[in-house]
This record gives sequence, structure tokens and C-alpha cells, in this order.
Amino acid sequence: MPESLLFEKSTPGRRGYRLPALDVPEPRAAAVPTSARRTTPPALPELSEVDVVRHYTRLSRENYGVDLGFYPLGSCTMKYNPKINEEMARHPGAAAAHPLQGEALSQGALRLMYELEQGLKEVAGMDRVSLQPAAGAQGEFAGILMIHAYHAARGNPRRRVIIPDSAHGTNPASAALAGYEVQTVHSNAEGLVDVGDLSKLIDHDCAALMLTNPNTLGLFEKEIVQIAKIVHDAGALLYMDGANLNALLGLVRPGDMGFDVVHFNLHKTFSTPHGGGGPGAGPIGVKAPLAAYLPTPTIERDGARFFLDHNRPQSIGRLHSFYGNFGILVRAYTYLRRLGAAGLAEISRNAILNANYVRARLASAYQIAYDRACMHECVFSAKRQRAKGVHAWDIAKRLIDYGYYPPTINFPMVVEEAIMIEPPESEARETLDAFCDAMLAIAKECEEQPELVKTAPHTTARSRLDEVLAARKPQVRWTPPT
Repeated sequence: MPESLLFEKSTPGRRGYRLPALDVPEPRAAAVPTSARRTTPPALPELSEVDVVRHYTRLSRENYGVDLGFYPLGSCTMKYNPKINEEMARHPGAAAAHPLQGEALSQGALRLMYELEQGLKEVAGMDRVSLQPAAGAQGEFAGILMIHAYHAARGNPRRRVIIPDSAHGTNPASAALAGYEVQTVHSNAEGLVDVGDLSKLIDHDCAALMLTNPNTLGLFEKEIVQIAKIVHDAGALLYMDGANLNALLGLVRPGDMGFDVVHFNLHKTFSTPHGGGGPGAGPIGVKAPLAAYLPTPTIERDGARFFLDHNRPQSIGRLHSFYGNFGILVRAYTYLRRLGAAGLAEISRNAILNANYVRARLASAYQIAYDRACMHECVFSAKRQRAKGVHAWDIAKRLIDYGYYPPTINFPMVVEEAIMIEPPESEARETLDAFCDAMLAIAKECEEQPELVKTAPHTTARSRLDEVLAARKPQVRWTPPT
């Protein structure tokens, strides 16, 4: 049954907790100006402790999380977070460290962040890394700001950034926010960057090409060396969206491909929580020519001492208060140290194996967008099912009835009726087989009982919502009935 709001459960006079008597001396209490004091109590719900506990417990059971089941969410790696990462983040030395402590009392924290930077540098083949950005999108924006600063220092900030038609939506958003004009380079018949089209677009007014490799179709840009040469010959820079780094760990380094900038999504690749809009971390790595523009402060080492360097006149400035989201950095550091180089490579190999296994199992029922081996994610099309009036979003809704979180649909937009599936390295073959069995059963239902799929889900408290209305006219505030 649908869970009522706390306001709807409220009963006048019911209390779950009583505050102790005021123990602040009256002169101090009176120091709060009358204009800042309430004249009426806040209109909060009145509930007992058991009301509140049961409400949130029931809500938690309706929620879906990676500790409960498989997330086949393509283009946004959702994998199991080892609990040792959580234990280390809760270690008193990390959890109780105060951000206002002086450097002399923060040597352990500074060392951890310094060593995490060294590890990320090695993974990506970069020369410097900033841990400040609070999310991948902020790291991406920081990278574009550094590219702008780099070109401006050379007397030509340039006007345009080129982005593939299959890119993540944050790419054009970051470029536009930094003041650039966005220009699209098209994909070729293989789903890769059309090198011929890129050659026509690139010129000395182009600041950068933003690229994801593997791209959002789960395909490796096999012409990446030629692409890098075309970009660099025009004096532009090559930016890599690190969202799909889960396919490269320990196998290929972006810096060796020719990338000048790359951001890391620690929640996707390095097993830290996604959070609910935070906490998060999206470090940004750069090659040496861009290091002067890194956010300030940077973490430096002088012998056995670690310190923060604020004296960086060419920096794009501070992105985050204090040092960044330290708890997330502890988790990522733990993950890297536990795995080492061999473990990171095994992650990528297993992620690639899992994606190609799913691709092979579902190929008979769903059209493959680009019929070639993929990397860590595979993309199908529901064109066959559309002949029966069933769309990709119907299939996604029906998966809920089978107990699965739906994969990404209708993205990338270069694929009609796209169904993007990413089975990360943390999933066993039994899990993948059960998921594929559900997808195959739904494909059969599309042929024999299309209305069953078109009206799904059938097992949830609410079925189809008007998603367009919810997006255009969201109601996020409860209003009591009159």
C-alpha cells in the first residue's frame, strides 16, 4: 500500500521526544532579537517515536539499493561498495578529523590525499590531480575552465568546443557554462567518432574536443591516436569524460592515448557511494602544461611533511570548502590500496566479460545497436518490439515486476529505442543469467501479450505515472487540505 506522508499521519499533541528544560541563562536567551523569534510553533508533524521508526522502515523497504540487487544501469556504473571502505571511512582518525585543524595535526589526512593523487595519476597517465571537485560534473567543469585558462594565457581563449553526438549531457552543459559554443561531431556507421567530420570541424578557433572512451555506446574509439593528433595539430586540447573508466583500469591509460585532461567519477569506478546528490568526489587530472591552472590549494610534499599550497597565481580558484569530501577520498584510497595494479586490471576484464556475456545472451531477442564486441556496457534497440507497439520504456517498466531496477533507456539518443545495460565486475554469472532470463521472458511477452508489457508495472504500489507532467510541473511541497 502507498505510504502516507508524515504530515498525513500527524496527530495533534502526540510527541516522540521532549526537550530538556532550558539551561541557557536568561540574558543569553534574550540575546536573540525579538524579530528572529517565532511567535507560533513550526507546522511540523506531531508523531510518536514508533510512528516515525515504522514510517522510515517501510520507506526503506520500498527503496532499491545496490546492497539489495543488481543495477543494470548503463553509462553510470552501479556496483557493490566493499564494506571495508566504509570501515576505514569511519575510523576515528578519519571520521573525527576536523577540517579546521592545522596542517601539523592533519599530516595523516594530507598524506592519504597526496598518495591518492599519486594513485589516480598512475591509473590515468596524468601529471597532476586535484581532489577538490565534489562530483564528476564539477570536475568536468573545472577541466573546461582550465582549458579556457590555458588558451587565454596564450592570447587566444578560442570560442568552440567539439562534442560527439553520443556524449553525456553534462559535456555540452559544462562547455556552455564556461562560455563556449558547442559544436557536434557525428558518429560513423560503427558508432565511433567520424574522423572525416572531425577534420572538417577542427580549426584554430576550437579549444577542445570532449570525448568519452569507451564512448557512451560502450565502444572503444579505435582511432583515438589519430583523433588526438588531429586535435593537437590544431592547437586544441583533448578532454576525456572519465565516466567509463571502469573498462580501462589497469589496461589502458587515457594519458597514453593523448588525452590532456580527464575527470574521475569515484562513485562509478572507485567504489564510493553515489549519495543522494552528495557526498561525492570527481577528481580532475591534467598533463603538465595545465598543472598551473589546477584548483587551489594543491597538496604538496616537502620531505616527510605534507602541506597545502595556496600560492598559485594562475589557478582557476577554489572549488570546494576545505579539502573536498574527505570521507569519499578515504573510501577510494582504501579501494586502490587493497586492489593494486593487478586487481584493477581484473576489474576491467571482468566488467568487459560480463557486458559481452549479456550481449551474447540477448542478441537473439533484441537488436544489437552496433554488432561488434563492446567494452563494459552493451546497447540494444527495442525496434523489433516496437512493431508490436511496445517501446523501450515499457520493457523497463516490466522489468520492475521481475524485481530488477531498469537499465538506461532512450540513451544514447543516436540509437532508436535504446536499452543500455552495464553489468559491473561485481556481478556473478548467476545474477546475469537470471537478469537475461527476465529480459528474454519480456521479449516473449512483447510478442504474445504486448498489453501486459505496455501497462506494466503491475506489482508496485503505483503503476504508470505521468512523467512528463511530473518533470514540467513538479509538486514538491505538501499542502494541507482545505
